Amino acid sequence: MDAAFAEVFGADGPHPALAEPSGLFAPLIGGWALRVFDYEPDGTVAESTAEWHFTWALNGKAVADVWINPARVDRTGGADGEWGLSLRFYDPALDAWRSTWHGPTKGWVIPFLARPDTDADNPGGIVLEGTRDGVTLRWTFSEIGPESFRWRAEETGPDRVAYVRQRFEATRVR
Repeated sequence: MDAAFAEVFGADGPHPALAEPSGLFAPLIGGWALRVFDYEPDGTVAESTAEWHFTWALNGKAVADVWINPARVDRTGGADGEWGLSLRFYDPALDAWRSTWHGPTKGWVIPFLARPDTDADNPGGIVLEGTRDGVTLRWTFSEIGPESFRWRAEETGPDRVAYVRQRFEATRVR
């Protein structure tokens, strides 16, 4: 990566002028190893590895993350796999984080709004809500701790039937 770009893109921490809840994604800053479970509508489940890296960006006014599946250490035979990027920033007018997922392998650009999860069963969790091709998406971070978290992607189609499409178990990488 061009060193000048990395220097201006990354940030050492949140910008001091950020309004709360600027810390919503702060517990995720760093690197994570993932167990990924992909669920097909027919009930089959495929498991793989992945890595997820979060950092402060854009003068500390945003959080960027890169998701890689399978994890680079588990690639064989020159397999490229999937790479994706999210850029997230707090919008005080909405009292929510704007988050956009960019998945070049599948050609997806998905805007989300992210807020703290108000579900009593997920204290400290984060919920992102968006749509893609008529499908309602709900991505949830849960059980966020210093060394681990869980994530799941739920999809609800036009038939209004919701199902879990993907699930991650994350462990911090030092």
